[in-house]
Amino acid sequence: MKELQVWMRYMDSAPDTFKARYLGKKRRDCGVVPVFAMLTWRKGLLQLILLHTAWKMGSGQLHYSVLEESQHGTFVGRIAQDLGLEVSDLVPRMFRMLSKGGKDYFEVNAQNGILFVNSRIDREELCAKNPDCVVHLEVIVETPLRFFHVEVEIKDINDNAPFFPAREQILSIGEFVIAAGTRFPLVGASDADIGTNALLTYKLNRNDHFILDSGSDEDESKSVVLVLKIPLDREESPVHHLILTATDSGEPKLTGVIQLVINVLDVNDNPPVFNQSLYRIKVPENTSSGTLVINLNATDLDEGINREIHYYFSNSVPLHVTKIFSINSDTGEIRVIGKLDYEDINFYELQIVAEDKGNFPLSGHCKVLVEVLDTNDNTPEVSVSSLSMPVVENSPSGTVVAILSVSDKDSGINGQVSCFLLPIGLPFRLESTFKYYYSLIVDIPLDREQVAEYKILVTVQDQGIPPLSSSISLFVPISDLNDNSPAFTQPSYTVFVKENNPPGAHIFTVSASDPDVAENALITYWIDEKLWPLSSYISVHSESGKLYALQPLDYEELKLLEFQVRAKDAGLPSLCGNATVQVFVIDENDNAPAVSASSEENSILLVVPVMPGHIVGKIHALDADSGYNAWLRYELVEESSGLWAVGQYSGEVSTKYSLDEAEGSKSQTLLVLVKDHGKPQLSTTATLSVSLVTNAQAIKTDIHLPRSRENFMPLVDSINVYLIIAICSVSSLFLLAILIYVGLRCHCNSKETMVYGPGTATLVGASEVGSCIQEKNRKKRGKEK
Repeated sequence: MKELQVWMRYMDSAPDTFKARYLGKKRRDCGVVPVFAMLTWRKGLLQLILLHTAWKMGSGQLHYSVLEESQHGTFVGRIAQDLGLEVSDLVPRMFRMLSKGGKDYFEVNAQNGILFVNSRIDREELCAKNPDCVVHLEVIVETPLRFFHVEVEIKDINDNAPFFPAREQILSIGEFVIAAGTRFPLVGASDADIGTNALLTYKLNRNDHFILDSGSDEDESKSVVLVLKIPLDREESPVHHLILTATDSGEPKLTGVIQLVINVLDVNDNPPVFNQSLYRIKVPENTSSGTLVINLNATDLDEGINREIHYYFSNSVPLHVTKIFSINSDTGEIRVIGKLDYEDINFYELQIVAEDKGNFPLSGHCKVLVEVLDTNDNTPEVSVSSLSMPVVENSPSGTVVAILSVSDKDSGINGQVSCFLLPIGLPFRLESTFKYYYSLIVDIPLDREQVAEYKILVTVQDQGIPPLSSSISLFVPISDLNDNSPAFTQPSYTVFVKENNPPGAHIFTVSASDPDVAENALITYWIDEKLWPLSSYISVHSESGKLYALQPLDYEELKLLEFQVRAKDAGLPSLCGNATVQVFVIDENDNAPAVSASSEENSILLVVPVMPGHIVGKIHALDADSGYNAWLRYELVEESSGLWAVGQYSGEVSTKYSLDEAEGSKSQTLLVLVKDHGKPQLSTTATLSVSLVTNAQAIKTDIHLPRSRENFMPLVDSINVYLIIAICSVSSLFLLAILIYVGLRCHCNSKETMVYGPGTATLVGASEVGSCIQEKNRKKRGKEK
């Protein structure tokens, strides 16, 4: 109904001539002649429905009309509403209007969708005498791309007065020899307007001898003829001055005048006469200079000099026409001397005068109508009216890429053109939309990764003989669509890093590639930080993919980091790829052996004699490293190695020789060196104090104890204290050993895991490998014993 309302408003404002022409066209196009023959304008709902249907089946073009010389801002039509467009969509859809003539006579207000006059329009300057003066407008909107053709008819107003080619016209008429009723053609006026505004009527001022006859010639053009009513008498009046007035039929009426000067002659009473008053000639365009057009012949009944005739163009012939044609004054031959161009002017009207050479010359007149015939001398042209680029890859079939306009200035088959694409096999095709307009559309889906740009040659060729053609090249770039995910060079990476690295050290670089371009290929890397331990160890540079260790890695705490790095492009929507990274921490010898507190400094009371190989005590040390870095070796410092020996891997201190009572009451200090097998080698020391007591001293102490209790009680108390300390130490060591063993066994079977993305990032504790190595060392030493 909206389109029907637009149609009714448009037809209400349209002139009657346009309604008749449009309805007649619709009858021919739609085949509804019997229906429209019975309908009258706006009669009943059925008529409206039929008109609406005919309008929908037509070309869809709009037609407006406006008067020439309209002021800037003059309303022409509601173009947005008539085209079915929302006013609010004009700016977002990049509404634009192009004038075929290149001059912006009209403009559209983007706020209300009204078409208005933008600059002064002179119909005579724009279309000359052409009765159909139409400005063609091309309306284009984007998203989706649509194209409309709008015609604005420029209506004539009576703004040009009739004008004569000269201010006066001189006629020579013989006295008495010229009978009443003799006719003398006059130079008529011309009017730049058309239609009724150019329909002229002539009026002659009142006189006794002449009247006007403004009948129609054979070519249906108005002619002005002066008719002699009463024969002239030169002795009465040798010269007559008349005023000829031309008045057009416009509103308001405008006039032009010319003065007629009539010289009365008394000789040469026979004017030259042509064998016919009108000649019609057809000449092909581009006729070469010097070609004969026609040979005119006029005759004069007089004798002698009064019979000799010379020919010339009438003053009414425009100056530019005299540069195209020439006439031989003696023979009457009319030849081509300039360039004939059908596309410029296809019709010439030549007013010819034949005048005798008498003392009082008389003249005859004729008209030569020259019709220029078209030849195929204009190459067809093709231009781009609208271009929607770049074209998105995967665009569906039928997507409009460009609108092409083709034209040929020739007529008939010489102006009929066809359009095609080269090379063959392109994923595009041409589709005819309106007359002389083609749409370049996508034929098959596009893939930028295969072909990023197409060079298309659009060729137009007319049907003349021989045919003429021309071409233009179009570069159609294919814009990228984010249809490819980033891909790493390999699905997983294994990285080995030595412990004790500096904070922020670069440990590895991951790399992903994306065959897309621009933002769709702009890759950023990240590690999903769902659990805090991972974010405190490793980071990735978002642009370069470099992996950094945020803190020094400690093999004794962490053996393996397993996580996933994800690569994401910047497209919309973005696509992702991922790769698994395993970081193995390599152990370094960065921990010295540590002697347990109970073994660091011991005082041992040893009763002699003692047999060789007697185990005095044991040094217990641990190393936080693993492997060879945690494999410990015990040895005595040289100063204290005379009587004592220490197990190289067990740490047990024993006697090398037997000790007798003679060596009692002696005290010795043993310095034990504990070293690992790392590079560089690390070590620590433990001190062991041994006090030798003989058996007699022990018995003596027991015998004299009741006798002198006061003197030996401190010794007994000291021995008890030593015993208590020894028992507690042994118990503590045993309990500590049990706890350490249980803890190590639990550690060997425990793992810390963190969830990361689709996979798992694993943290392996340092005690797992170290404790297992120490357990193997203990078993090895047991076998050696």
